[in-house]
Amino acid sequence: MVVVNSLKVPVPMCPVNLQEDSQLPESLLHLWTEEPIQYEWKKVDLQVYKEGLQNTHKHEKQVVKVVKKWIYSAAFHPCASSLLMAAGDKCGQVGLCNLGASWGDNGVLQFEPHTSSVTHMAFSMQRPSTLITTSYDGTARAGHMERAVFDEVYRSDKRLKGFDFLSHDCSTLLIGDVHGDIAIVDTRTPGTSHESLHTLGRGILYSAHLHPVQKQYFVVAVDSGVGIYDVRSLKESTQPVSVLDGHTRRVFSAYFSPDTGNRVLTTSIDKLRVFDASHLASTPLMTSIDVDYQQNMASRGPQRQALWDPKQEDCFMVSTTKQVNKIKVFHEGGHLVHVFDSPDYLTAVCSVMAFHPSRGALLQGDSQGWLHVLI
Repeated sequence: MVVVNSLKVPVPMCPVNLQEDSQLPESLLHLWTEEPIQYEWKKVDLQVYKEGLQNTHKHEKQVVKVVKKWIYSAAFHPCASSLLMAAGDKCGQVGLCNLGASWGDNGVLQFEPHTSSVTHMAFSMQRPSTLITTSYDGTARAGHMERAVFDEVYRSDKRLKGFDFLSHDCSTLLIGDVHGDIAIVDTRTPGTSHESLHTLGRGILYSAHLHPVQKQYFVVAVDSGVGIYDVRSLKESTQPVSVLDGHTRRVFSAYFSPDTGNRVLTTSIDKLRVFDASHLASTPLMTSIDVDYQQNMASRGPQRQALWDPKQEDCFMVSTTKQVNKIKVFHEGGHLVHVFDSPDYLTAVCSVMAFHPSRGALLQGDSQGWLHVLI
C-alpha cells in the first residue's frame, strides 16, 4: 500500500468553500472551545431503554452535505449547546458542520488538511478545542481552532488507520497503521516522530481501542482476528494478553464497552460478536449474531462497524441493509431490542456512524459526503 504524498507543513485552517483569506466565524470558535458537560449515563431497565428508543429519533432528521466525497470518518464535538460535527472523506477533506448556523454553506466549512482518506477523527472530552485526524497519507494532524491551523503531530511512511487517546489528558496517542504497527505518540514532543513503535505482526490492522478504565490495555482488530495488548509490556513482547477466539473471517472493528470495558464488541464480514472481558486474561465468547449488513469487500469505502450505545452500556447499534437502510439495536445477550427503519429519515446506505457523548443524537455518513443526523 503506497502512501500518497502528504502536505509537509502546518496547514492553515482556511475554509476552501469560502472566499480566500476569510476569517473563521467567532461563533464557531466559541463552540469549539466550550467546555463539555461531564455527563454520566445511568444504565436503565431494558424495557425503559426500549421505550425510549421508540420515542426518539422521530422528531427531527436533518441531512447536510459536509464533504465532497465518500465519508470515511465522523465525530460529534462534545459541546452540549449545539450539534457541532466533523466528517472526513476519501480525498482528505475535513468538513465542520453546525446545524442551523449561518456560516459557510448551510453551516458547513470545508478544509483540506490531508491528501488521502481521513480514516479516523475524534475530539476529546478533556481537550475539546483540538480535533485529531489520521489519514492514509501517513500523517496524524491536530486541528487547533484558536490558532487556525492543522498541525502535523505524527508522520509515517505507512497508511494510518486509526488511533485512541492513551493518556487521560489526551496528549499521548496510540496510533495504528494498516501493516499492524502501533505507534505511541506524545503530541507535546517537538517533531513528528513516535516515542516508540511496535510491530504486532498479525496482518492488516483495522481498529485500535483503549480500555475506558484500565488505559494500559487496548484491543486491536486485524484481518486474522482480535487481540488485547498491554502497552506496558510492548517493549519486551508484542504477544497479546488475550486472544478473542471464534473469528473465522476478517474482523473490521473491536471496541470495549464504554463505561466499564467489561465487554468487547467485534464486527466481522459475517457476524457480530460480544466477548466477556471482565477478566482480561480470559475473554470467552458470549454472543454471536448474524446480521444482514452485507459488507462489500469489492468496495474501497469504509466497512460497517457496530458501536456501543453510550447511554446503555449493554446495548449496541449497527447499520444494516440489503436494499433499505436500517439501524438495528441489540442487547449484549444477542436479542434484538429495536429497529429504526422509517423511510422518512433513513434514506441512504451509510457505513459510518457516531453518537453524541451527552445528547441523544446519532449521525451517519454516506458515500456522497452527506451526514444524516437523527435527533
